[in-house]
Amino acid sequence: MGDLELLLPGEADVLVRNLRSFQLLELGSEGWNQQHENLEKLNMQAILDATVSQGEPIQELLVTHGKIPTLVEELIVVEMWKQKVFPVLCKLEDFKPQNTFPIYMVVHHEASIINLLETVFFHKEVCESADDTILDLVDYCHRKLTLLVARTGRDAPHEEERFQDTTPMQELQKQAELMEFEISLKALSVLRYITDCVDSLSLSALSRMLSTHNLPCLLVELLEHSPWSRQEGGKLQQFEGGRWQTVAPSEQQKLSKLDGQVWIALYNLLLSPEARARYCLTSFAKGQLLKLQAFLTDTLLDQLPNLADLKGFLAHLALVETQPPKKDLVLEQIPEIWERLEKENRGKWQAIAKHQLQNVFSPSDQDLRLQARRWAETYRLDVLEAVSPERPRCAYCGAEASKRCSRCQREWYCGRECQVKHWEKHRKSCVLAAQGDRSK
Repeated sequence: MGDLELLLPGEADVLVRNLRSFQLLELGSEGWNQQHENLEKLNMQAILDATVSQGEPIQELLVTHGKIPTLVEELIVVEMWKQKVFPVLCKLEDFKPQNTFPIYMVVHHEASIINLLETVFFHKEVCESADDTILDLVDYCHRKLTLLVARTGRDAPHEEERFQDTTPMQELQKQAELMEFEISLKALSVLRYITDCVDSLSLSALSRMLSTHNLPCLLVELLEHSPWSRQEGGKLQQFEGGRWQTVAPSEQQKLSKLDGQVWIALYNLLLSPEARARYCLTSFAKGQLLKLQAFLTDTLLDQLPNLADLKGFLAHLALVETQPPKKDLVLEQIPEIWERLEKENRGKWQAIAKHQLQNVFSPSDQDLRLQARRWAETYRLDVLEAVSPERPRCAYCGAEASKRCSRCQREWYCGRECQVKHWEKHRKSCVLAAQGDRSK
C-alpha cells in the first residue's frame, strides 16, 4: 500500500467486513463513533493507495464484501440527520455545549463518506456493485446539484467569515454550510463517474437520470452559473482543494477540474448509445442543450478533443424537430432508502434531538479525554499531511499557515497574533488532545 501505510491489508479487510448501517437515533453513539473512525482510516488509506498508484485494495475490499450499498445508506442517513435533526439541536435554547466536536463528527460524516465514494467510484466495478442503491445515489447527487444551482445569485461561504466571534454552535453551523458546498462538489464528481457506466446501468437508473431528473439540462445550468467560480476584488477565483484560490490571468482559459467533470458527464449522457436511445429531446431540452454551443470554443476543444463529437451532435440537434414528451407505461424500480427512513422517523425529529443531546452530545470530561486519545490515533499527522491537497490554513483567519500549536501539534496558525485571538476557542480541545497523547 505504499511507503506511508495507515492500515495493514488484514486490518483493512476487518474494517470493511464490519461496516454496517446505523439508525438515525444511533448517530454519535459509541458504536457509530468507532465506525466513523474506521471510515476515516479507510478514506485516508484509499487516497494514499490512489496517490502511489500501486493498486487500490480498499476499493477491491468494498466490492468483494458488498459494502458499497452500506456506504450509500449511511450517506443518506446522515444527510437526513443534517436536514431534520441538526436544525432542531441548533434551536434548543438549553443546549449550549462547551465542546461541539462530538456533533461536528456527525456533521462531517457525510463529507467522509462522499469523499471515499469519490475516490473509489473511478472504477466501474464499484458502480456496478452498488446494485439497486445506485438509484438512491443518483437521487442523492441530484439533490446536491440542485443545491449548487440554487446557490446562484449568492456567494458560497467565505473562509474568512468562519472565524469571526460566534458561539460554538453558530460556528458549527457556519462550518456545516461550507462543508455542504464542498460535499455538493464531491457529489458532482461521483455523478460523473456513474455516467461513465451509463451503457451498463439498469433501465431504471437511466430513466431516473434522463427522465425523472433530466440531468443533462441540470448540468447545462451548472455550466452556465459555475458556482465554483466567482469574481472577488476584480479577480477570478475558483474553489479547489477546499478553498477559494485566485486564478492567474495566464491560467484563466484552462479548463477547471469541476467544469471538466460536467462536460464529461454531458458527453456520456448525450452521446452514449443507451442514453441517446432513451433521452426524450423535447423543445425545452433542445433549447437548454443548444446553450452549450456558446461554450464549445476552440480553446475548450483543444483541452477536451472528444467534445468535437458533442459539437457535431448539437449542430445536428439544431436542425431536427423536437419530440413530444413520451407517455409510455414503464415499470421501473424507485429509490427506497430516503422514503423508508422518513417513514420510520416522521414526527420523531425533536425526540431524536433530545435523546442525542442527553446521551451523546453532552459527554463528561473523562469521555472527552478518552475520545481525544482515539482521535489522536485516527488522525495521524504524517498521514493527514500526505493526503492533504494543499498547505495548512490558519485556524483563526484562514490564511496559509506555517506554525503549529506547540502544545497539541494539531492546530495551525499564520502567526502569534492569530493564535492568541483563537486561544479561548482552541483551549479545551487543545488540552484534551494533549492529554490524549500523554495517555497513549
